[in-house]
Amino acid sequence: MREVLLHDTRSGGLLALSPRDAWRVGIYACGPTVYSRIHIGNARPFVVFSLLKRFLEHEGYGVNLVINITDVNDKIYDAARAQGRASAELAAEMSDLYRADTDLLGLGRPDHEPLASETMTPIVDYIQTLVDGGHAYEAGGDVYFRVRSDPAYGSLSHRQLENMDQGEDELDPHPTAQRKEDPLDFALWKAHKPGEDTLWQSPWGPGRPGWHIECSAMAECLLGVGFDIHGGGSDLVFPHHENEAAQTRAARGAELAKVWMHNGMIQLTGEKMAKSQGNIAPLHEVLAEYGPHAVVMYLISGHYRQPLAFSQSELEDAARRVHRIRDALRRLEQERPSPPDMAHHTVAFFDALANDFNTPAALAELFEWVREANRRGAGVGDSDLREMLGVLGLGELSPLQADGDVTSIDPEAISLLQRREQARSERDFEAADRIREDLRGRGWEIRDGPNGPELVPATGH
Repeated sequence: MREVLLHDTRSGGLLALSPRDAWRVGIYACGPTVYSRIHIGNARPFVVFSLLKRFLEHEGYGVNLVINITDVNDKIYDAARAQGRASAELAAEMSDLYRADTDLLGLGRPDHEPLASETMTPIVDYIQTLVDGGHAYEAGGDVYFRVRSDPAYGSLSHRQLENMDQGEDELDPHPTAQRKEDPLDFALWKAHKPGEDTLWQSPWGPGRPGWHIECSAMAECLLGVGFDIHGGGSDLVFPHHENEAAQTRAARGAELAKVWMHNGMIQLTGEKMAKSQGNIAPLHEVLAEYGPHAVVMYLISGHYRQPLAFSQSELEDAARRVHRIRDALRRLEQERPSPPDMAHHTVAFFDALANDFNTPAALAELFEWVREANRRGAGVGDSDLREMLGVLGLGELSPLQADGDVTSIDPEAISLLQRREQARSERDFEAADRIREDLRGRGWEIRDGPNGPELVPATGH
């Protein structure tokens, strides 16, 4: 069995996966706050951790994947109020749409998808433990966590205390600063306020939980303390995950998770994609235009820890990669063993995933396998390729059909291909690139085949 290495945000290095329970891996990833329909950025952690589960299962582990849904939050109240709706009704509708949209990715569901609204008793009990231990205090019906009571606070985000701002007061129309003992403290429980149409009872009066405590409670309920992997977007490192970790240390005297994995943000025009910025690409719209396979291919095209540029050209490139695989599949012998002397590509593919889930390196090996299969021509079985595609959530790709997907090549396109090869032989790469773009405009892509470069239909034409 391969050693699986994962980057840990807290230590800043690679840690070997060493499950708390032999051969059983617990993963908790933070899901969306459901105040509107999710965008392509919300899909990245869903895809990353769903595929990580597939890879670990391929390696022989059992995996328990938990992705929560935050359905009680200031943003939900604000969005519902603007629409003249009940917040619980809006949250329920958006939760259903989130599940429907992510279902379209074809990756299956997490093992558990807990809701904050259904975890109130464990949340209240958790807060009471913190109060009893002197790590939290009540003020005016609110309850706050004493940040300075945790000596390890800041160890996840690597920030100094003087550089930390919880950002709560600017979101709260009823400023809390005057009620806090220390500006660094953050809310565990928020007293009910005018205009909020949901509330739950607690020892400190009616209200609802703060954002961070819900994940500590849900994760512990389903995975216990000290589970294997906690995941989410890099924008959650502070304050959300820092606060989760602090709450657990204070309440349980132990670390919540062994490894903290964070995926990079999706960027549009150089900015983080966020609903508050208005530069949104709703997931269901992207799926309708490009299809689930291209969207998954796009989301794994970069290393999960790095930002990922979002643009039409990036998605079109992903669609072309899917097209190339389908074109290769039509040449392969279906449900037949692959040649043993090509297996080194498959081994390298899984080795890349074992090395901090490096999907770009894995894809490079997959396409090397495809190139070699194309060079060999007939008689190559598809089993190795199907094994790799299955772990990437692309196992259901169908081969291109010659009568439906491939059209006749016009003579001018053939002439352009010949001119491009001449330009390349003369090292006039600028002219060669212009010709490639001209061919794209005509609906053709250049692919290196066993007999040299050939034209295949471009995706979207």
